[in-house]
Amino acid sequence: MATLTLGNALLSAFAGTKLQKHKARNSAPHPTAARILRNSVEAGTFEHVFFVPPAKGETDRLLRAARRILDAGKQLRSEARRDARPLTSRERLLTTLTSASVRVLEEILTLARLNKGQVFPSYDYLAQATSLGRATVARSLRILESIGFLVRQRRFKRVENVEGPGPRLKQTSNAYRTVLPRIILDYLPRWMRPAPTPDDELHRQAERAEELEHMRSQLSCQELAETSVDGALGKVLARLGAALDRQERESQTDTQTQLNSIIITESQPTCPEPPTWNISRRS
Repeated sequence: MATLTLGNALLSAFAGTKLQKHKARNSAPHPTAARILRNSVEAGTFEHVFFVPPAKGETDRLLRAARRILDAGKQLRSEARRDARPLTSRERLLTTLTSASVRVLEEILTLARLNKGQVFPSYDYLAQATSLGRATVARSLRILESIGFLVRQRRFKRVENVEGPGPRLKQTSNAYRTVLPRIILDYLPRWMRPAPTPDDELHRQAERAEELEHMRSQLSCQELAETSVDGALGKVLARLGAALDRQERESQTDTQTQLNSIIITESQPTCPEPPTWNISRRS
């Protein structure tokens, strides 16, 4: 009996030891850290071209447009039920806009106005600022992005791993830019739509595009790479362009040499062979 009890105690001790080791191994930090979402860009590498300061009164116009579309969506649903007609794909998209989405957009527009277009709040911040649930905020952001009120870019950042070698990657808050969707223009009153571009401005833009295209056509491959791409990639493309330019010059030189030899050969007088005449006498 004592032997059985001692064996059970040893088995329990071994089992506890294995269980503790298993827990310790699972709780250790993974060398690659948290999972990074697809299409994420490293924070600090693109914001200078992504964020755009809003023009004066632009945030107010966007908010009024969103509220107008919210009312238009309700009217579309009512007309569809009353007339029993199917909604188009664009109309169905507009009916997805909710009052919670407009509230989230209002908070993002406020941040854009106060921070000169630099908007990267977390879900928790938006939930606290709007008094909405975190799931409601996430759903509202998806709706705004699908309609076109928001452009969202996922971001990650590098975190130094103090417990192991190498850097770690960590998902951070998204970056947002607000825009006026083109699909809502037909549902806005005339005074809320953007002013059309004058004809003389369109003509000037077309002339400027032609001039730029002509200037680009006169550049060599190296010059085109240097003026189009910056950084390390631009240097690599510039070296490749220089090699292509050198090859093109060499091919032109060889072609010119062949043409010169052909011209010299053709310039030498050549006597044609006399034709053969068939003369028949009349008898």
